[in-house]
Amino acid sequence: MVTTGPSGVASATPHIAITDLRKGFRGRDGGWVPVLDGLTLDARDGELVSILGPSGSGKSTLLNIVAGLDKADGGTLAVEGRPLGAEDHPVAYMPQKDMLFPWRSVLENVTMPLELQGVAKRAARARATELLPQFGLESFADAYPFTLSGGMRQRAALLRTVIQDRSILLLDEPFGALDSLTRSAMQEFLLSIWSRFRRTILFITHDIREAVYLSDRVFVLSPRPARVALEVEIDLPRPRTLDVTVTPEFAQYEATLLRALAHQAAPA
Repeated sequence: MVTTGPSGVASATPHIAITDLRKGFRGRDGGWVPVLDGLTLDARDGELVSILGPSGSGKSTLLNIVAGLDKADGGTLAVEGRPLGAEDHPVAYMPQKDMLFPWRSVLENVTMPLELQGVAKRAARARATELLPQFGLESFADAYPFTLSGGMRQRAALLRTVIQDRSILLLDEPFGALDSLTRSAMQEFLLSIWSRFRRTILFITHDIREAVYLSDRVFVLSPRPARVALEVEIDLPRPRTLDVTVTPEFAQYEATLLRALAHQAAPA
């Protein structure tokens, strides 16, 4: 089937396809706890896809598998139609916490992934310095994380993710710990960065409004063991501003996703 991505360019193959993914863990009592059970979803090239689901439904487990930090028990991962192997590194992962090292400056934190890849320190610093203004961090290159606001720390963490120059970004609730105003500002900032760099993004969130505002599509997961319970295409114009959040169309998407989540949370 031919799909059309957010750029309007037809693509016969998703950028990343996750098919029949299965994963379980050994529980404390020795029993087997299934977490993902035949989970299937995809993201098109340059698309921003959000994943919603009840707490404990396996959203972070999914990203850990895609990032190569964990191994699935079954199913397939494919990037541009090719199976994703252990030697492939097409993804960059931003976890829930910013994970900035307190003893390193912003510039040193941002360059660390490049240094780990073997990039010369001077070249890594030059690349980071070039990008700092685009993330509003040019005045904070020598600052240490403890001196930064929550929003600025998240900007630094996002830059550290983007600078790796991977085609797929995995963002695991990056704004979950921020206050409402800072979160809204970071959502707008993320959209501006996504529009500029046009990476494919898998974005985990518990916030329905955030999912609708940011996304091209939203997948709702069932309770553990997770499957996709609903897929919703968000047909709102881009570029988006916060004004779109007060439109009837936005409210309809919110209501649809809220009903889906409420249904998933309801007792069987």
